[in-house]
Amino acid sequence: MTTARRKPVRLQDLPGATVSEYDGVRYLHLGTIWVQGAMRIRSPHRLELEYAQRMMALLLWKPLPPGADAHAVHLGLGSATLTRFTHGPMRLARTTTVELNPTVIGVARLYFRLPDNEPRLNVVQMDAGRWVADAGHDGTADLLFVDLYDQEAAAPVLDDEDFYHRCRALLAPGGVMAVNLFGRHASFSGSLRRIAAAFGPGQVWHLAPTREGNAIVIGANGIDVPDRDELLRRAADIEATYKLPGRKWLNLVKGYRGR
Repeated sequence: MTTARRKPVRLQDLPGATVSEYDGVRYLHLGTIWVQGAMRIRSPHRLELEYAQRMMALLLWKPLPPGADAHAVHLGLGSATLTRFTHGPMRLARTTTVELNPTVIGVARLYFRLPDNEPRLNVVQMDAGRWVADAGHDGTADLLFVDLYDQEAAAPVLDDEDFYHRCRALLAPGGVMAVNLFGRHASFSGSLRRIAAAFGPGQVWHLAPTREGNAIVIGANGIDVPDRDELLRRAADIEATYKLPGRKWLNLVKGYRGR
């Protein structure tokens, strides 16, 4: 395994969070102009940004109806978009979100409709790398969302092979992970190789980049790969149930072929 370690982050070094609004949409920033998340004010449960919608493509490999007895884990909170979605419209039995920056948590609760912790929702203020490294969480997640960027939004904060091995260990059998990467960045091929090394080449897929360059990578923990007809059925269910473009995603998906 590759175990490149980043330096510990001190809370006093974390950026402050700022909020802007334009044309009915509220945006989160971390001390720069880069958008770290967005929420349509009149439709807070809508997945406003295209990359956030595509993170839900993992439902093609792990279909879950609303109210499922399942556990979603989010590494990185941002504007709480995906946390709100698994807790709200999906109504999953449990949603756990890990976020290092306490200011981001506070701003998400004040400006982005993040609910307080309760039996179905637990927002943990902690370094995601440390949380994932705790073997006590192994095998507990059905869905795992990884969206870990700092204020520069240039490359993932955690992106080594050891981290992805820990992500796979976190998943229950048949569990699925979605990772937000930059598909047009030079680091993408290396990230994809590390994910494939951790999950196995036949359990990794990726979607074509969005206009902004976000490329979502899917990693699964030992699923039986569905055939095209089954994927089409699941895509139609996603569209009917969650109003997301499931069939469009199918046209964007590629299997890992090694790079």
